[in-house]
Amino acid sequence: TFLVNASAHVIVPHLVRVPYDALADFEPVTTIAAVPLMLVVTPSLPVRSVAELIAHARAHPGQLLFASSSNGGAPHLAGELFKLMAGVDMAHVPYRGSGQAVPDLIAGNVQVMFDSMPSSAGAVRDGKLRALAVTTAGRQAAFPDLPTVAEAGVPGYEISTWYGIWAPAGTPAPIVARLHAAVAAALRGAEARERMAALGAEPVADAPEDFARFVRAESERWGRLVREARIKAD
Repeated sequence: TFLVNASAHVIVPHLVRVPYDALADFEPVTTIAAVPLMLVVTPSLPVRSVAELIAHARAHPGQLLFASSSNGGAPHLAGELFKLMAGVDMAHVPYRGSGQAVPDLIAGNVQVMFDSMPSSAGAVRDGKLRALAVTTAGRQAAFPDLPTVAEAGVPGYEISTWYGIWAPAGTPAPIVARLHAAVAAALRGAEARERMAALGAEPVADAPEDFARFVRAESERWGRLVREARIKAD
């Protein structure tokens, strides 16, 4: 009845043919959270900064494997944008979710990943992954010592993801309003806010009409990036 999805909702249609219209076939309800991405590497990779990663990738063109949680998701595009802006060649390895990708990254089967902060935060704190930077314009309170990718060697780099809720197109406005109110109330709770803050996610719960405008703008933004970077689904 309802869909919870990430920014991939408006990215994937720019990469592959899908049997739906990401804007017209869904009724936007609200943004759940804005989520920064984190550039993480397997601990066995001999790099400890973005500059060292770039140097290593240039010295070993095409040999580094960067994982993503899916084809066409923000982590995939984050890696492709990094390749373009840093002038490096890394091979993309898509998984079916971060839950499959992160264990392979920890094991060293893949070496690099732009993962959502909530997904990788625990492994970073446990020393199972090495974090090099965050992908947002500014540093994140959850990891204040981590530089941004832009300040660490790739000027102008910025990318993040978000999660939202949709209903089927044509869902009556009172139902959309009721679901929005319930989500907003939950996100105002101390437990939810503390949990999100610890993971580096920011609760949003914007109004349905604001989310609708945001979704349209994001679709245009991601589509432009796909075209300009000539990104293809693997």
